Amino acid sequence: MPMMSTDAESILFSQARDWAAQDPDSATSAALSELVRQAESGVGAARQELADSFNGTLQFGTAGLRAALGPGPNRMNRVVVRRAAAGLAAFLSDAVGHASPGTRPRAVVGYDARHNSDIFAEETAAIFTAAGFETFLMPSALPTPLLAYAVRALDCDGGVMVTASHNPPQDNGYKVYLGRHAVEESGRGAQIVAPYDAGIAARIDAVGPLESIPLAPDGWTVLDPSIAADYQRATAALADPARFPSRDLRIVLTPMHGVGGKTAVAVLNEAGFSDVTLVAEQADPDPEFPTVSFPNPEEPGALDLALEAAVRVDADIVLANDPDADRAAVAAKDPDTDAWRMLRGDEVGALLGAHIVARLAAGGEEKPDGVLANSVVSSRLLSRIAAAAGYAHEETLTGFKWISRVPGLLYGYEEALGYCVAPDLVRDKDGISAAVLIAELAATAKAGGKTIFDTLDELYLQHGLHASDQLSIRVADLGLLDAMMNRLRVSPPDSFGSSAVETFVDLAEGTEHLPPTDGLLYVTRDQTRVIIRPSGTEPKLKCYLEVIKGVESAAELPEARQAARAALDQVLGDVREALGL
Repeated sequence: MPMMSTDAESILFSQARDWAAQDPDSATSAALSELVRQAESGVGAARQELADSFNGTLQFGTAGLRAALGPGPNRMNRVVVRRAAAGLAAFLSDAVGHASPGTRPRAVVGYDARHNSDIFAEETAAIFTAAGFETFLMPSALPTPLLAYAVRALDCDGGVMVTASHNPPQDNGYKVYLGRHAVEESGRGAQIVAPYDAGIAARIDAVGPLESIPLAPDGWTVLDPSIAADYQRATAALADPARFPSRDLRIVLTPMHGVGGKTAVAVLNEAGFSDVTLVAEQADPDPEFPTVSFPNPEEPGALDLALEAAVRVDADIVLANDPDADRAAVAAKDPDTDAWRMLRGDEVGALLGAHIVARLAAGGEEKPDGVLANSVVSSRLLSRIAAAAGYAHEETLTGFKWISRVPGLLYGYEEALGYCVAPDLVRDKDGISAAVLIAELAATAKAGGKTIFDTLDELYLQHGLHASDQLSIRVADLGLLDAMMNRLRVSPPDSFGSSAVETFVDLAEGTEHLPPTDGLLYVTRDQTRVIIRPSGTEPKLKCYLEVIKGVESAAELPEARQAARAALDQVLGDVREALGL
């Protein structure tokens, strides 16, 4: 790190000592005192860690808070969480008071099994209670979708889920939902969006000294475990055995050391899927995530143990949830290669969309009005499925906080393994309810002598082969993201994959259907689409590619797949060249 002036070092050490003195957590206080001692002794790594821990304040945004655990204002700890809870309480009090004067605010708090999640949740409940709220605390470490369910089931104005989802073990986070009087109807039970994030952040900034934040010694309600049973019953009831009766499906399930295993197995069993094998090594919650280098089903190697179990028990399908169970991954044996592979999020998104359309059509009643939706970076296949079935379709900004707000939503998904199959139940992505319908569509295919890959091929024959890929470029310096985006704006590419760019949209300027967001969208003459945007949560530039190949018969599919892969590879090369890589 650059050399720090003596004055700057003195200020840093003083800030750290003051923090250690006020920290209610003896462990982080002691760790900070030791870090200061080492830094003062000239240990470079300690000085770097200390400087980063006090390099500004962890910013509250539409993702709430998320960072590494540790002392200091730029980390997740009890001081930062207390301030966040106090600021959120002030925001909710104002919102409820304005919308319904005299009404007592209601809030529910949930948590996963990560380090300190239970402590952060209980202190949040204590602060809400001291602020005069009717406050509910989840009875144990439970999935994020269950918290989203509880916000609406308990008619709450706010909800907090203490989780870092699929982040590394050293991280934790604070996810905020609004409901009842705090937000318009379309956002009740959904994660926050602008301008609510800025309003909450301003109230957090206005919180006084730590000692001014009152914590009630008791007075909140620890919910009965029946809240989980209610969710399980409602989720299992999504299955439709009258119209899709087959339950002959051998499932391997992994909760990836997270909190979803018990709930997911209970829901699948109640829905009639009794042949479920849990990956033993990953079945129980473990905040260290010992068997995976990164607890995200999308990461290479994350599903290795599940795939080994699938081979061992001759499974039909692998289902995986991320640690807080709001995402779902699917793997199956590809008949083209006879090898197991994980399906892309866009493939599962199309399968679920088509299955939901089929469920609606199978009813025989008048077709319900409604909308199918996906994020702008997801495949265009769902829009074609919707149009063929006579449903409206919408594209939204990336993130379920936007997808879940689409009026009249019947189903929504994003390519990052997020699926909302029951928006009336959970207005967010839900990996457990998605798993139920994935199992149902896979069992239906099997009963017809097919695989889910055959079902996908049927969609391609009807709507064209949609093939997608991604390129993620991680940077050490966030300034490089701006530089790469500026390069594209100054010197826009005129073609991708030998096809001329016909449509170019700078998403930062907004469109008729989308509010402004930093991103660039290109569509070429042959309908190849490229979207390039900075990640909202990581120091990455993300590039989303999709090509479409028309097919007239099943015999053409193998050649179309090869052509699509070659086209994607060519487009990848063009994107790298355009970015100066």
